[in-house]
Amino acid sequence: MSIISDSLKRIKPSPTIAVTQKAKELKAAGKDVIGLGAGEPDFDTPDNIKKAAIDAIKAGDTKYTAVDGTKDLKEAIVKKFKRENNLNYTTDQITVGAGGKHVIYNLMMATLNKGDEVIIPAPYWVSYPDIVLLAGANPIVIECSEEQGFKLSAKDLEAKITNNTKWLILNSPSNPTGACYTELEIKNLSQVLKRNPHVNILSDDIYEHVTYDNFKFFTIAQIPEIKNKVVTMNGVSKSYAMTGWRIGYAAGDKEIIKAIAKIQSQSTTNPSSISQAAAVEALNGKQDFIPIRAKAFQERRDFVVNSLNAIDGISCLRPDGAFYVFPNCKKLIGKKDKEGKKIQNDTDFVQSLLENFGIAVVQGSAFGLEGFFRISYATSMENLEKAMNKIKEFCESLN
Repeated sequence: MSIISDSLKRIKPSPTIAVTQKAKELKAAGKDVIGLGAGEPDFDTPDNIKKAAIDAIKAGDTKYTAVDGTKDLKEAIVKKFKRENNLNYTTDQITVGAGGKHVIYNLMMATLNKGDEVIIPAPYWVSYPDIVLLAGANPIVIECSEEQGFKLSAKDLEAKITNNTKWLILNSPSNPTGACYTELEIKNLSQVLKRNPHVNILSDDIYEHVTYDNFKFFTIAQIPEIKNKVVTMNGVSKSYAMTGWRIGYAAGDKEIIKAIAKIQSQSTTNPSSISQAAAVEALNGKQDFIPIRAKAFQERRDFVVNSLNAIDGISCLRPDGAFYVFPNCKKLIGKKDKEGKKIQNDTDFVQSLLENFGIAVVQGSAFGLEGFFRISYATSMENLEKAMNKIKEFCESLN
C-alpha cells in the first residue's frame, strides 16, 4: 500500500518549474542554455521597496503578524483597488498570502467540495486544474482556439455551466498567451453569470500593469451586479519585480475571506513580515517605473512576434499583455530533428529544441492546448536575439 495520498496522485508537478529546473541543470553541466520558461521579470525590485524591507528589519519588524496580513498592508491594498480599479473594499474583505498561487490554493481549499466544478478556459496557467483536483473538485476545461484569440466566449461559457459549477477562473492578461479581455468581452461574460448566480468568479489580475498599445485594463468586479460573487486576486510579483518576496492578495466577500484566513491559520500562517512591509511601499510608493518597464516589455514582444512570424512553419499572435507569446508549431509536427527523431507532438518539439539547440520553452499541452509552445520574453534583448536565431535554426533543421 502506498503511503502517498490519493489526492496527490491526481496531480502532476508544475511543467513550467520543471522546464526551468531542467535548463538550470543543463547550464550547471556546462551547456549553453537560454531559459525562456520562467514567468519572472528580469528587472530588479525598485530601490525604495528594498529600502522599506531593510528599514523594517532595522526596526525589529521581524515577528509574527496577523495570519492573513498586516493592517498597514491591507489598508494599502484597499487604497490600490480604489485608486486603480474604482473598487471599494474594507480591510476585512482583504486577504494576504505567500504569493498569488498561495491565495488561489487557499480559496479553492476553503470553498470546494467533492463534485463541485470549476470552469477553466484553456490555454490556462498550469496550476489551476491541479489546485482544483487537490481540493477534490472537477476542473471543466473549455478550449479557446487561436481563431478566437485564446479567449472564452459567452456562448461557450453558457454551454458548460451546470448546477455543480461553483467557480469560473478568468485570467486577464493571460498566462500563457498574453490575451486580454476587453471591457465589452467581460461584460458579455457577465450577462451569462448574472443568469447563473450560483457561479462565483476568480479574477486573476496578476499581470494587470503589463499591457500594451494603450489597452485599457478592466476587471470583472467592476460590474456592480456581480461584484459580490467575485474574488479578485493580484500581487506584487509581476508589476513590481518581487517574485521572490512572495506576496499575493485578494479581495472578496467577507465570508470567503474569513474562510481563507482559517485555512491559512492551520497551514502557513502569516506571510513574511519583512515582505509585507516591502509590499506596503510597493503599493503606496512611486509607480512611475511601471509604464517604463511595460514599454521595454512591449519592445521585446514586438521583436519576438516579428521574429517568430518570419520562421517557416511558425505563426504567432501579437498579445495585448503579460510577457508571454504562444506560437503555433503545428506545421512542424511530424518532421524529424537532426538526430532523426520524429517530432510527434509539442512536447517532442520543445524537448528537441532544448536538447539540440539549448533553448528552454514550455509545450502548449502543459497549458491545455496541443500544438503550441510558450515563450517568456522577460529576459534581455540580447538573450532574445540569440534565442530567436536558435529557434529559426532549429525549425529549419527539421525535415
